[in-house]
Amino acid sequence: MNVSNKELLRKEPAGYSRGDELHPMFFTSLLCLMVCLLLLAGCTRGDTMYKESRVLMDTFCTITLVSDSKEKAREAIEAGFAEIKKLETLLNYFSDSSEISAVNRAAGIAPVKVSSDTIEILEKTALINRLTEGAFDPTLAPVIGLWDFSKNILNHSVPLKNDILEALELVDYSLVTIDKDKSEVYLVEKGMELDLGGIAKGFGADRAIEAVRSRGIKAALVAIAGDIRGYGLSASGDAWNVGIQNPRPDAVTDKPWEDISARLELKDRAISTSGDYQRYFLVDGKRYHHILDPERGFPAESDLVSATVLAPEGYLADSLSTAVFVLGSEKGIALLESQGYDGVLIKKSKEVVLTKGLEGKVTILNHDYYLSD
Repeated sequence: MNVSNKELLRKEPAGYSRGDELHPMFFTSLLCLMVCLLLLAGCTRGDTMYKESRVLMDTFCTITLVSDSKEKAREAIEAGFAEIKKLETLLNYFSDSSEISAVNRAAGIAPVKVSSDTIEILEKTALINRLTEGAFDPTLAPVIGLWDFSKNILNHSVPLKNDILEALELVDYSLVTIDKDKSEVYLVEKGMELDLGGIAKGFGADRAIEAVRSRGIKAALVAIAGDIRGYGLSASGDAWNVGIQNPRPDAVTDKPWEDISARLELKDRAISTSGDYQRYFLVDGKRYHHILDPERGFPAESDLVSATVLAPEGYLADSLSTAVFVLGSEKGIALLESQGYDGVLIKKSKEVVLTKGLEGKVTILNHDYYLSD
């Protein structure tokens, strides 16, 4: 579904994720864009900021760019959204007509011929799965299906442990066979399913950036919900500024995206945040959030409440933020630094842990949080 920016301004947000609710990270991306637009206010003569939002990948997508040509900007924005739309058509877990759904239906039966785009993201996913030693695994879909984090439910229930253990038997990305030469994908066990929601948005931002850059645009920012990738400097010569949402606001508010715990600059990189505050429910005072541990099938019980990852590409930041949250601060920092990526990890104690590459580059805005020594 495509919705123009003007239409979005006239109606309530309509981007939905699993559970038919507005993706909370949309608000974070809006905030990030608001900050970035302030930087663009000092555009030099001839440069103009162009921005458009549409609903794609079941959430809000915004492309912001700087150009000295309205026609060039329009062409670049259309090209960027076209890439995101194409990937939505191929990778949507909830669409019966997508290639991923076709692969899921044929699990344990036969290989399915897919496009080169689907092959590429599945190969990238395999790399992340190995790198994180299984902390990121999209074959977790059968387990995710047992949980419902929709805020529309009054009385949530925890799935039965035996049901989770049975579904976990189908969780193993090594059982995803990818034949690049034949362009075929096969899930070895009947009942297996892929849900690429934890990497597709970052991958979409990558593709949109490539399309925009190829049209000669000097600087741009693509935000698909909370998965953001930018390149170049603003017209005022500054890097893009982004904010990290406070994962533990003091009071209930209808504008959580305005409560920011930290700020940093984004230059020629991608950024993504995963946290236990996005989708969750409480049972007997215990928080059950949507980031599941692929080994246990239950919400990850690390020492983190928020994990923000900066990496060269969106698919990396998107998937690694989830994996780092599952792994916890110690293993998460070690993983990121071993690969040359950066992270801002917020612990339950409200201690903020940074990779070495971000030391001195993150500003804490909320005094409840403090940088680790």
